Amino acid sequence: MRRIITWACLAPIAIILIVFSVANRHWVNVILDPFNVENPVISFQLPLFVLIFISLILGMLLGSLVTWLKQGKHRKLAREKRFEAEKWRHEADVQKQRLDDTINQNNALPAPTSDAA
Repeated sequence: MRRIITWACLAPIAIILIVFSVANRHWVNVILDPFNVENPVISFQLPLFVLIFISLILGMLLGSLVTWLKQGKHRKLAREKRFEAEKWRHEADVQKQRLDDTINQNNALPAPTSDAA
């Protein structure tokens, strides 16, 4: 069932991307020299759809990086809370062990005798 839903979602996206790529396959000049547009030092040609896909991918990567950096304080807090929880869990285990030892020592003592003389 999950595979069918995945295909139902991805197939239209794939079709749209293929149609977009075919419609925008003409070559464009990309000039990276803003000061000398007539005779640029850095320029190259590539299909328009490749330029758009590269821009989208770079935008997603940059957005992901910024999100990851902004959530750093939350990850740090989660690490601290996990460490604290492990510390308290260990302390609870130590206290349980002490309680069990105390109970075992009390059970090992002989029963009190009443010698009324």
